[in-house]
Amino acid sequence: MFDWDGTLMDSTAGIALSIQEAAREMGLPVPAREAASHVIGLGLQDSLRGAVPSLAPARYMDFVALYRKHFLAQQESMALFAGVRELLDQLRADGHLLAIATGKSRRGLDQALAATGLHAHFAATRCGDETSPKPDPAMLLDLMDELAFSARELLMIGDTSHDLGMANSAGVDSVAVAYGAHPGDALRALSPLACVSSVVELRQWLAENA
Repeated sequence: MFDWDGTLMDSTAGIALSIQEAAREMGLPVPAREAASHVIGLGLQDSLRGAVPSLAPARYMDFVALYRKHFLAQQESMALFAGVRELLDQLRADGHLLAIATGKSRRGLDQALAATGLHAHFAATRCGDETSPKPDPAMLLDLMDELAFSARELLMIGDTSHDLGMANSAGVDSVAVAYGAHPGDALRALSPLACVSSVVELRQWLAENA
């Protein structure tokens, strides 16, 4: 099970900047880069409460519209992390079943999969607007039911404490990647099997342990 933004796609900076620009355009206090990055992967309400706490709930959708405008303006410059496509190809060749559990919307994930040509790599996907968002375990529990796998047969790979918290709640082992949204110390505090600093290191760990 892979997260998308910050794990497979190098989009963390673009997401954080889009949050900051939307806040600026609405005349709200602009969150620091660290605060904007920290909420990546959460559900909509939790993200906005964390990044722009002074925003009234009645204006959430106005903020989302501005965020999407800024995000789409940067989307073409976003790409998979170097080595991700080769990693996914190798995992499939080795017989592993791949899935995605992401805080992105279904629309956003489908656009990203179409742009990268990776849709066929994944047996199942679950998005933040389809069930309870991270760190609730619902995404992983849904995927377990759909794919008929038990928790002990799965591995969650993600770049945020929300990913690892979701895995822990679902009883699923995890591997943290420290090249995304959250720093390594915060990730290691949630006891993943490993915390890697690059796609190369992730591929090596999976080759030796998966």
